[in-house]
Amino acid sequence: MDKPTRIAVAAPMIARHPRMRAVFTAAYPDAILYEGLRYMSEDALIDFLKDCDAAVIGFEPVTERVLSALPRLKVISKYGAGCETIDFHALKRHGVRFGYTWGVNKLAVAELTLCFMIAAQRWILPLNLSMRAGERPTYRNGRLLTGRTVGLHGCGNIGKEVVRMLQPFGCTILACDTKDYSEFYARNNVTAVSFDELLERSEVLSLHLPKTKQTLGLYDAKVVGKLQSGCVLINTCRGGIVDEAAVLARLESGDLMAAAFDVFAVEPAENDALIHHPNMLATPHIGASAEEIRLAIAQAAIRGLTEHQDVDPAVFYSS
Repeated sequence: MDKPTRIAVAAPMIARHPRMRAVFTAAYPDAILYEGLRYMSEDALIDFLKDCDAAVIGFEPVTERVLSALPRLKVISKYGAGCETIDFHALKRHGVRFGYTWGVNKLAVAELTLCFMIAAQRWILPLNLSMRAGERPTYRNGRLLTGRTVGLHGCGNIGKEVVRMLQPFGCTILACDTKDYSEFYARNNVTAVSFDELLERSEVLSLHLPKTKQTLGLYDAKVVGKLQSGCVLINTCRGGIVDEAAVLARLESGDLMAAAFDVFAVEPAENDALIHHPNMLATPHIGASAEEIRLAIAQAAIRGLTEHQDVDPAVFYSS
C-alpha cells in the first residue's frame, strides 16, 4: 500500500533507543518522534498527532475522544504487544486502519519466564540478598524445574514458546485457554485443563493472558487462595490481572514458595511491600527488552504503516 505522508511516532521508546530511532528515521526521515519519557495523555496525544495521517503508538490512549479530534488520521501502527488502551470499536467507526504483528516479542518474554521459573525455585533472590547483606549462607535446598507440573494460563504465541522451551525439562505441562489449541497440545504433550484444575495442580503457574474486561482482576484473593501450597506464581503478561495484596499475604504466610512478576497494577511499580519481600522476584516490565526483539518490534511497527487492515473488533476483544 502507499506510504503515509505525515507520520508521528508517539511511542516514547523509539526516540530514546538509538538503533530503533535509526531504523525508523531511515524508513521515514520526516517522521515526528516523541521525545518524552512517559506515555501521553489524551490531550497531549491529540496535540502531538494533529495534522498527521498516520501514527505509531505504544500504550497511548486511542479513544473515541482522541479519534474524533483527529479527522485526518487514517492509519495506526502498534509498537509492541498489548492493545488494552485502544478502542477498536472507535477505530472502526472512524475508518482508521490498524497495523499489528502478533507475537513479535514471544521469544524474549518466554525466555524471561523460563528464567523466573528456575530462579524462583532455587531461591536465587533471597540467597543473593543474604550474601549482599554480608551473610554467608551455607546452603538452602530449592527444587528442580525438571519434572515439575507447570501450568500455563494462556497458550497463545508466548505460551506456545514457553511450551517449546520446557520440552527438555520433562515437565508435566497443563494449559488453560479459551481457544482450542488441541492440535498443538497433542503434538507437544500438553494437557488441556479447566481453570480450577489449573489452580489445583500447578506447582509452577505462569500467566500469559491479555488484559481485557474478562481478565482484569481475575486472580483475586479467592483465586490466589486456591493455589496449592508451595506454588510459584509467575506473571509476565499484564498488571492488574493479579491481586497483589493477596499474593503478598500468601508469601508472608509461606503458602506460596515464591512469586515472580514483570508487570504490576501501577507502573512504575509502587507496591514496595510486595517488591521488597525476599521471595518476590520483581522486574520493571522488561519482557520484550532484548536488543534483538526491540529492533524486530520497531520493524514491525514500520511495516504496520503500510501493511494494515480494516479493524475487526472481535479479533481483539475475543479473549
